[in-house]
This record gives sequence, C-alpha cells and structure tokens, in this order.
Amino acid sequence: MKKSLLSAVALTAFVALSGHAWAADILIGVAGPITGPNAAFGAQLQKGAEQAVADINAAGGVNGQQLKLEIGDDVSDPKQGISVANKFVADGVKYVDGHFNSGVTIPASEVYAENGILVMTPAATNPKLTERGLWNTFRTCGRDDQQGKVAGDYIAKNFKDAKIAIIHDKTPYGQGLADETKKNLNADGIKEVMYEGVNVGDKDFSALIAKMKENGVTLIYWGGLHTEAGLIIRQSADQGLKAPLFSGDGIVSNELASIAGDAVAGTLNTFAPDPRKNPAAKEVVEKFRAAGFEPEAYTLYSYAAVQIIAQAIAKTGSADDAQKVAATIKAGGPWKTAIGDIGYDAKGDITRPDYVIYEWKKGEDGKYSYFEK
Repeated sequence: MKKSLLSAVALTAFVALSGHAWAADILIGVAGPITGPNAAFGAQLQKGAEQAVADINAAGGVNGQQLKLEIGDDVSDPKQGISVANKFVADGVKYVDGHFNSGVTIPASEVYAENGILVMTPAATNPKLTERGLWNTFRTCGRDDQQGKVAGDYIAKNFKDAKIAIIHDKTPYGQGLADETKKNLNADGIKEVMYEGVNVGDKDFSALIAKMKENGVTLIYWGGLHTEAGLIIRQSADQGLKAPLFSGDGIVSNELASIAGDAVAGTLNTFAPDPRKNPAAKEVVEKFRAAGFEPEAYTLYSYAAVQIIAQAIAKTGSADDAQKVAATIKAGGPWKTAIGDIGYDAKGDITRPDYVIYEWKKGEDGKYSYFEK
C-alpha cells in the first residue's frame, strides 16, 4: 500500500513538473544603454518593453505562457553589447528587443544568430544590420539610407545655397547616416565645404567651430547622438556661429534641449511621424503618462517589437524555435502594433517608409521639444 502511494505521489509530481515545464515563461531580453550618456534612450527601450510585457501577460500571455523580461545594459559599447548577448545565450533567452546603437546591435546580432536568438531592434538604423543576410535580424524603425534621402532632399530644396559642414561621430550609426545624407546631397549637385569626424564623448568643440567659421558654414549636418549634438549647438551659439544644426533620429530626446539651452531653437531632424499621435497608441500612451513617463522617441518602437515577437510566437504555435518565428514574422504580417501596422521584407526591414522633418521650438508648456513640420 505504501509503495503504491509513493508511486502515485511520484507520478503526480512528474505530471506537475511536466506541466510547469510546458508552461514555462518565454524569456525576452531587452538590451540598450541603461546607464551611461545615452541612458535616456536605454530608458525608452526598457520602459517600452516592460509595458508591453505587462500588457501581454495581463491579457493571458502567449499560448498559455507568460513573458518574462531580462534586462541587459550595454552602455552603448560594442564589447559590452557582446557580453550582454553572451549572457542572454547562457540564460536561455530566445528573443531580444534591442539594441539601441547600430555599432552595438551589429556585432551582438552575430552572437544571437549563432545561438538561435531572434533580435528586433527599435532603433538601430544602419543598413548593414539587415544587409548581411542573417536569418535573425529585424527592426521596427527605418534605415539610414531612407533617412539620408529625406534629409538630403529637404536640404537641397530649402538650403540649396548653404555652405554645409557634415560632421559625424565616427560610429556605424553616426558616420553611416552622415554618409547617406552626403551621398544624396552630392547627387542633388550640392557639395559640402567640410567633412569631419569627432569622437564620442568629446566635450570641447572650439577648434571645430573655429574651422567652420573660417569656411563660412551656414548649416551643420550632424551624424550622431544628442549628447555631442547639444554641445555643438550651444558652443556654436556661444562662439557666434549662426548655423542651424540638422540631424537624424539620434537626437530625438528632450535631453537635447537641456544640453543646448535656448540655442536649440531652429534645430532640425528626421524621425518617423510621432508614434504617440497614432490612434493605435492612445491607450498605452495614457498608461505611460499616468505612470509619469513620457513615451517619446523609441519607447513605442520598443513596445511594438515585443508585440510583434509575441504575435509571431502565437501564430507559429511555439516559442521553442526562433528561426520558425522569424519566418513567420516575414511571411505573416502586417502585424498590429502601437505604432501602426508593420510588414517585413525578406531582409527583416519594415516595408513602410516613415521619415519626416521635425523642428525644435518651444511648445505650449514653454519647453523646447521637436515638432513635425
């Protein structure tokens, strides 16, 4: 009798454990610069992913499973990005929402590809990411060649007589964006008077500004992030260089105004139509604001990345094989997201073009921010 009872208990435990394994959490990593000078962007990725996971789990999860988020801080450093990627591999993560920087996402994506992990970046725009033919690379944003064309065409139309300095931060994102814009400007018959690279983390741009003044620069095109852009804007104004700065999606953080001060007025940049104004985002935007977080820039792009991954897992029927889920993403769209319907081509790029021009000015609250022209 005792033996029979023990056998029954063991069988019950086995069934319970088997059921638990079947319903195990689906691990999703979110990776970006959680700390460091670009932490504002890391916060956007993290907050977006956290809210998406919370909302999906509250609605019942995916195929009877709950999503579980693991956070990786790459500090915008490629080496640290690879360390984060290897930790995700060791922890059994199969899906990654991230990274932020192209220069981090590209090498990390190779680690993910070798280890059966799908990566969907909300922010890395360098074309190389999806041009290498890897099975696992996706993005919810556009590409620098698309962005550079919009910028180049706008400058050619509105600043055709300007003396343009093209400055970049030597990173895959910053230089890549600068080069794409340069290519389009040159194709439109406009030749820059300066083309220079600076280092990420530089604080004093006096020599650069002096050189721009010597060359009579009347427009600065910047390929890089808001940290250096804000200093260039402020120091240019302080040193009497009257040349607006034009840049890309890397400056879409309200921190830019904190760094540049009043000199930020008139700054231009490319970015997608404001996702916060999309009707599909209304409810989730209200949730963010109720929690005291403004979901600017890439917050909703990160939210959408988790949405697409979750929908594709549900449609595939299992989260076990990320390669099958990747095939579903490419073939099964368009996917419903907080930033609108998103479909994918064979490379993992979105099929809709979505770059417009923004200008920095004071809003109704008296604070500087970026507004679509």
